[in-house]
Amino acid sequence: MAKERAPQHATTSRASVGAGRSEPTLHQRTGENQPVGRTAKLPIALDEKTCAASLELLNRIVADSTTLLDLYKKHHWQAAGEMFYQLHPLFDKHLNEQLELVAAIGERIRLLGGAGIAMAAGVAGTTTIPRPPRGWEDVPVQLSRLLEAHERVLKQLRTAARLTAEAGDYGTNDLLVSDVIRTNERQVWSIAEHLVDAPPVRAEEAEAAGR
Repeated sequence: MAKERAPQHATTSRASVGAGRSEPTLHQRTGENQPVGRTAKLPIALDEKTCAASLELLNRIVADSTTLLDLYKKHHWQAAGEMFYQLHPLFDKHLNEQLELVAAIGERIRLLGGAGIAMAAGVAGTTTIPRPPRGWEDVPVQLSRLLEAHERVLKQLRTAARLTAEAGDYGTNDLLVSDVIRTNERQVWSIAEHLVDAPPVRAEEAEAAGR
């Protein structure tokens, strides 16, 4: 009488299972879940039109603020001359403050149901701040570029603050006024003081006007 065969079962070692689970699944692609400019409705008691208007304003501010951040990064790396020890850490401080502001605005964009501009190509195609040369410039030129960039950002911020208040988007308005505008104003003050032509050691009597 023939001996019965045991049923055949697929066997897999623990080692091979573990190896398979630890391998990443690479080269995955899908379409965009949400393009920039499209609003996802969230129950925050703001209508979609109001959210869409705020999102457009915020993405412009993100683009200019990111460019301003990059200007600080460029000047931090390229700072030189007798003001190096004053400006190098100041540029770094302002850079990190701008980075925090951009992150806060990006979070607000998501909260309003939008998608924020995040990549360099998107920033470059949206910003209104002129592109500086790649190389090193004199410190007064660096400072002047920063002040001009801040002024562009602040003009956008004041417009956005007024429009969001009129539309009843008080959360966005509060972020722009309490954090973004005030930080940029303080940074302008810190930078502008370095361009005052004041005598470093001995004060001289100013000549009378017309003489």
